[in-house]
Amino acid sequence: MREILHIQGGQCGNQIGSKFWEVICDEHGIDTTGKYSGDASSSDLQLERINVYYNEASGGKYVPRAVLMDLEPGTMESIRSGPFGHIFRPDNFVHGQSGAGNNWAKGHYTEGAELIDAVLDVVRKEAENCDCLQGFQVCHSLGGGTGSGMGTLLISKIREEYPDRMMLTFSVFPSPKVSDTVVEPYNATLSVHQLVENADECMVLDNEALYDICFRTLKLSTPSFGDLNHLISATMSGVTCCLRFPGQLNSDLRKLAVNLIPFPRLHFFMVGFAPLTSRGSQGYLSLTVPELTQQMWDSKNMMCAADPRHGRYLTASAMFRGKMSTKEVDEQMINVQNKNSSYFVEWIPNNVKSSVCDIPPTGLTMASTFVGNSTSIQEMFRRVSEQFTAMFRRKAFLHWYTGEGMDEMEFTEAESNMNDLVAEYQQYQDATVEEDGEYEEEGEENYDD
Repeated sequence: MREILHIQGGQCGNQIGSKFWEVICDEHGIDTTGKYSGDASSSDLQLERINVYYNEASGGKYVPRAVLMDLEPGTMESIRSGPFGHIFRPDNFVHGQSGAGNNWAKGHYTEGAELIDAVLDVVRKEAENCDCLQGFQVCHSLGGGTGSGMGTLLISKIREEYPDRMMLTFSVFPSPKVSDTVVEPYNATLSVHQLVENADECMVLDNEALYDICFRTLKLSTPSFGDLNHLISATMSGVTCCLRFPGQLNSDLRKLAVNLIPFPRLHFFMVGFAPLTSRGSQGYLSLTVPELTQQMWDSKNMMCAADPRHGRYLTASAMFRGKMSTKEVDEQMINVQNKNSSYFVEWIPNNVKSSVCDIPPTGLTMASTFVGNSTSIQEMFRRVSEQFTAMFRRKAFLHWYTGEGMDEMEFTEAESNMNDLVAEYQQYQDATVEEDGEYEEEGEENYDD
């Protein structure tokens, strides 16, 4: 079995994570007590690879392989008292009392450093129980203190101990219109500095893009965090469905990385999910592979606030779920590349990978998940960087960080690392193939509509 160990940190990470477990339990027919309650006809499919995310306990109970951490007890207590609260192993809730107060330094150096050993003990225990650990998936946000500071601390510690396992993160970036705290640009920049070095794959999410999807596509006039988290969990479930169910074309975290990451630093992905329809119009939709393909490549469908039409795809991966012909999937993928060839770099031929899993998500006949590595994601880093510089120039709010023992140098390094990342994306966006097979840099082109 290729087990995955799931870790969620901070308020955002814990809320996304618990929503994810609701979706996964639903797909595998696990009820709120951890017992299998699916129908007998599909039990072999639902239980065949249940070990990827669950440990089997005595009495036929399935326990999520999840570690929940936070520096304050609030969020976890609400998970514990929620519908799925009793499914998690009580020892796997690790929390402090003080909170990180939206301060990266508290999460990374002071409060978080005190709690980290307790978290690592739980992680180690879960990893040792695994038959063949495939990797870790971490849910966190980069705007606050715990998910960003302590989340990146945990990622670097796990990296030291398990250097050959995949490290996949679902990172919620701060977005321009939805700001919860004024120091978000600091926390996010310091986190990106860590993620560039220590994570293998980062799925970039942000609240603004998720709100837009809820408004425009799902026609929800007042989206709640529950609605946003449901979108994220659908995508998370789609990225890993090939590990959890049989399929015709398999894909796992490592295959995903090999196909999507041309250069080690460029591992920040845009994700999307299809079909997304408003509740009222579900009955009017025929789910076909072309329909799914059209929606999944649509820029309005991306869960991060960057427009893929402003850059080029280095690589992309499409994961389809449901009964469909792989031939049709391949035709649609080639079709997309031919029609929109200007939006794909020409020096990576066949840069779209597809995989097909036979089992659709609950309530749908077919669905698809999109993961793209596009140079346009630099828009998001640029935006955070501009906000960072505006404050850092005046040393605003800096004393909160230096007071926890941080050095200004660390801010300067994080800033230049992020600017280098933006420059790298720009460089590969402008690279073109010359006749003799060498590629050269070209002047800036604009890919606006």
